[in-house]
Amino acid sequence: MGDAGAETEGRRPRAPRDRDFLLLWSGQTVSEVGSQVSVLALPLVAVVLLKATAFQVGLLSVAQTSAYLLVALPAGAVVDRVAKRRLMIGCDLALCAVIASVPLGHAFGTLTLAQLYGVAFVAGVLSVFFSIAYQSYLPTLLEADQLMSGNGKLAASQSAAQIAGPGLGAGLVALVGAAGAMTADALSFAVSAASLSAIRGREPRRPRAAAGTPRPTLRAQIGAGLAHVARDPVLRHSLAFTGTANFFVIMVETLGPVYLIRTLHLGSSLVGLLLALGAVGGVAGGVAAKGLARKVGSARVSWLAMTVMSLPGLLIPLTGRGWRVLLFGAGWISWTFSSTVSSISLTSYRQAACPPDLLGRVSAAARWINWGTLPLGGLAGGALATSLGVRPTLWLAVIGGCCAGLWLFFSPLRGMRDLPLPGPTAVLPAAGA
Repeated sequence: MGDAGAETEGRRPRAPRDRDFLLLWSGQTVSEVGSQVSVLALPLVAVVLLKATAFQVGLLSVAQTSAYLLVALPAGAVVDRVAKRRLMIGCDLALCAVIASVPLGHAFGTLTLAQLYGVAFVAGVLSVFFSIAYQSYLPTLLEADQLMSGNGKLAASQSAAQIAGPGLGAGLVALVGAAGAMTADALSFAVSAASLSAIRGREPRRPRAAAGTPRPTLRAQIGAGLAHVARDPVLRHSLAFTGTANFFVIMVETLGPVYLIRTLHLGSSLVGLLLALGAVGGVAGGVAAKGLARKVGSARVSWLAMTVMSLPGLLIPLTGRGWRVLLFGAGWISWTFSSTVSSISLTSYRQAACPPDLLGRVSAAARWINWGTLPLGGLAGGALATSLGVRPTLWLAVIGGCCAGLWLFFSPLRGMRDLPLPGPTAVLPAAGA
């Protein structure tokens, strides 16, 4: 499987500024902005054009996020079998067609809720394959010591898109309607596909199995990826951290607007501004990650970020009217800044230290765990808010989120200054050292 170009060893660029990385970065930046437009436009299509109920709109989110639980693990095995760039281009082109079906369906008067559910689910599946291939492809463009810088740039672009995308989406919705606005997202995937197609470097040759050796089954390949995560103490603790953090963060993301609007009676525009500050923290974290890793240490900063820098997140439940509304913004910025800094370090380690033939499956295991806790946290947050109240549940969520960093503190990372990025042969100190 895969293309002939993937069978040829390519030379890696010397710096993240080189042409191939810039093409990947620019294409993804455009795609991220387009996706943020659809985040706003898709539910508006359901509510405004198709008169969907709140429950039906909620099903759209379920249709999209369930893809991570259903296909992430097998997707990792597939990614490790094929040429990653070709797979990413195929996903981009398919996403372009799938998203474009919404404005086309509206134009011809055939758009239905069933189509929206199908679009949400198929787009979610394609996004799973793309994101896993994407994380596995980046190390073929950058050297191990460049991954911190590259991941920082990509994370900053993603957060910047979360700032620019909703504003652009709102303008497009006002100009051409909710369905028409999704055309921008479809075009952004076409731009991403064109950028990937223009990359000149080739992926390293995949090792061939010995003659007569049977090809491993999909189940065996998935098991190998999970086993690698279980054996590596840094990976094991980092995934426990991200899974735990996401479980609690989704509670704040879900209940924060409810608290601000129903308890504090803030206007929707102010609530939107406070929530957007999270993306500002993400941009700042992406820009600062490399410098902090150099000054503090890439291993040390990963746990310091989530045990010390994230503590202002405890201000969120103290938010009140007047000047105290700023406490929500300060807490939210600290969380997104800290989580971005930590995530860049840990993702760079996974990309550099994992054997190339396992990277897709290990990245898939990471996505499966990280995103799999989101629906669980959302359900738990709703149940706790019903029985305890919104504000007490916010307290539990922010305390749990700040404590998630203890997975990193009580891990081999505490005994290191820098992550062993050069390769999988680095010796790791015992946990708790």
